[in-house]
Amino acid sequence: MTRPLTIAACLAIASLSYAVLAQDPPAAEPAPAATPQPTVGNADNGRLLTYTCVGCHGVEGYRNIYPHYHVPLIGGQSEVYLTNALHEYRKGARKHPTMEAQAQSFSDQDIADIAAFLSGLQK
Repeated sequence: MTRPLTIAACLAIASLSYAVLAQDPPAAEPAPAATPQPTVGNADNGRLLTYTCVGCHGVEGYRNIYPHYHVPLIGGQSEVYLTNALHEYRKGARKHPTMEAQAQSFSDQDIADIAAFLSGLQK
């Protein structure tokens, strides 16, 4: 008669094992957030990307016809300023239709390259 008790005990242990396995594992520690590395600009590539910029930003005193905007000379401007401005135009936080369209076509690397090139120009 011990045989049915042995089988019952084995079934009880097996069912407990399955119940334990079916539970969610303990939550793992979240991986530390990766610190984003700043994108390093390549001025040579930036020179190639800025060929259209010169048409407006390379003419002293230039103004758009409509809407009427003063167009600043950007050669020699701070790399941080240029990077921030292009990111803001890309997000739509800074408003200018032409600049928003231009900036939306740039990747983060393009923006870093453009800023590296333009910031190295003489004012």
